[in-house]
Amino acid sequence: MAQTQPSTAPLPELGGPALRAFFALSERWELRAAEQRTLLGDPPESTFYKWKREQDGHIGRDTIERISYLLGIYKDLAILFPDPAQAEGWVRRPNTAPLFGGRSALERMLSGNVADLFVVRQYLDAQRGWNG
Repeated sequence: MAQTQPSTAPLPELGGPALRAFFALSERWELRAAEQRTLLGDPPESTFYKWKREQDGHIGRDTIERISYLLGIYKDLAILFPDPAQAEGWVRRPNTAPLFGGRSALERMLSGNVADLFVVRQYLDAQRGWNG
């Protein structure tokens, strides 16, 4: 049986809802355009601004995965911190947990690696006692 590679094909049915959720989250976290692009996996500038303008578009599985982790992080923070300002500010505050080494979660997530989004999500899931 031949092994298949993960598909990077666009997922048109998810593009609009995922992008709208991402850009709403970006406003809550006050992310700059460069930060948004990095978190989305560095799409070309023209593609990024088209997505931002239209709040719709064809996005690949990698981008869907990234947005999914970010929305999970947002949800975890809303559960852990009932005060929205505290929840939204957490991503920028320096963190002494070994995972962050004194840096903020956002700095960790801005490495550009999807794995860093995963570990931040996993950390927050553990903080709220969820085993998935």
